[in-house]
Amino acid sequence: MSDEEWERFLRESVTGAAGAPVEPSARAREVERRLRGRSGPPEGPRTYSPAGPRRRTGWYVAGLVTVVALLVVGLFPQQVVGWFGGSDGGQDGPLAAESEGPREAPGAEPDLRPTLAEPFRGSPAARWGDGAAGITVPPARATGWMDAARVERALRQSRDFLVAAGLDSRVLRGERPTKAIALLNPHQKDVQEYLRTALSSKAPTPETDPLLLFSRFRPEQARLVGDVVKTRGRLTYREGKRGALEVTADVTFVYPTTPAGDDGRDAAVVRTIVRREVVMSWDDPAKVVTEPGTMSLVSYALDMTNGGCSAPTGYFVPPFGTAAEQPTDEARVDPYDRSEPIDTSDGTTSTGNGCATATRS
Repeated sequence: MSDEEWERFLRESVTGAAGAPVEPSARAREVERRLRGRSGPPEGPRTYSPAGPRRRTGWYVAGLVTVVALLVVGLFPQQVVGWFGGSDGGQDGPLAAESEGPREAPGAEPDLRPTLAEPFRGSPAARWGDGAAGITVPPARATGWMDAARVERALRQSRDFLVAAGLDSRVLRGERPTKAIALLNPHQKDVQEYLRTALSSKAPTPETDPLLLFSRFRPEQARLVGDVVKTRGRLTYREGKRGALEVTADVTFVYPTTPAGDDGRDAAVVRTIVRREVVMSWDDPAKVVTEPGTMSLVSYALDMTNGGCSAPTGYFVPPFGTAAEQPTDEARVDPYDRSEPIDTSDGTTSTGNGCATATRS
């Protein structure tokens, strides 16, 4: 063997001859073992994986569902509230606004005694709106002599009248309903005569009782519990006579009261429940003598419970303890049932079923 061949032999003994088999390392063996254990072919850097597109499709579907849900909430908020406990179903939470006439009375509530801390406890009114928030005002559209903007203003002022007549704290204490009167057409002679007689007489008659339009309590006999009066109702409108905008309000007010001067923790709480229906005409000044920002009354009526069964006094008289009066007839009414209209068969005014037996209060 020449010196060159011996030197090549020694070199290849250390580095390995070209093309000779190479012994895999331990890491290479582990990789090979895992690859052999798979049921399918190994995935290389360009191998198609269906998992990726599935994940992307899932995100697309989730995004579409979210967009649809937001559109539904935006377009139909009242219905969505109803689906999640905001409708007559015995569930907790506030009711959706009354957008149409109910078909039946509210469901039964637990028989719980009202307290000073919870004056609406055990009553359907516990889930009603607070004050003006419980009175639904519909969307405005051009009607009669009014364009949509004027209709919207008239609807707002119609609700203002209900608030001034039935929710103003000063009026509830027996003071003169100045704000409500300011919205009435001063040229409507019969209504102006009614107002003069009703608000000045010491002994009003059923026809001149101020309670036909205004909610009032005698401060020395009863006081309201807290600052909240619960309401439920709505406004509707149509074209009336001579192209007028005729607005009808149908609203139930629930007043929690306690005896005046009784500040005890266990003081009795009696709820006076008043349902009012008032029809208002916003007349065309070119056809009816009126003043800007005022309306004429077409009719007004009420039903009341726990408001007094004796002769009219001009004030609601909640029956406390031994002062409670017995009904004078056999009629039984549910004061929370708004599915039937108020009986106005006697004409334009009515004192309703004030002395009937209430099935609940």
